[in-house]
Amino acid sequence: MTETADAAPQAFAAPTPATQEDLEVLRGQLGRIPRGVVGIGARCVCGRPTVVATAPRLEDGTPFPTTFYLTCPPAVRGCSTLEAEHVMEDLTRWVSEDPDARSAYLGAHRDYLARREAIARAAGIGEVAEISGVSAGGMPTRVKCLHALVGHALVAGRGVNPVGDRALEMLAERGLWRRDRCTC
Repeated sequence: MTETADAAPQAFAAPTPATQEDLEVLRGQLGRIPRGVVGIGARCVCGRPTVVATAPRLEDGTPFPTTFYLTCPPAVRGCSTLEAEHVMEDLTRWVSEDPDARSAYLGAHRDYLARREAIARAAGIGEVAEISGVSAGGMPTRVKCLHALVGHALVAGRGVNPVGDRALEMLAERGLWRRDRCTC
């Protein structure tokens, strides 16, 4: 395995606190009141939320494994378009056949779990046994949800989640969404 998969999780910045304005923007983006918000994981270049960081256990006690939830409507639509184009199958094949991609994707899975654990600790939640070892988006062996993988890639930064990074490249190449331009 490569260093990506074997390395211990590195320290990373916590999500920025969500302001009342952020919560209103999230409500508009999602079409509902956001649940379990612990902060904003990534922002548009204009400052609006792009990815919300969610507690691993919601207020009603429900386990919630999708820690990084993509909220920017054009990015969400773009991911849905890619999914409709069946790129998930190609990406799953890539991570299953390419040893470097497989190792990096395993590293992304571990990074996701470490970030969720840090969020849970900071929120005073502790371990959520029901989702222990379960990340999101199909990690570490398949590609199930580009929205979750793109959300993680935006939070973690380039080079952490190879599938999320590839999906971001595809979004830009197809003119569906770019992280360096405001589409709010």
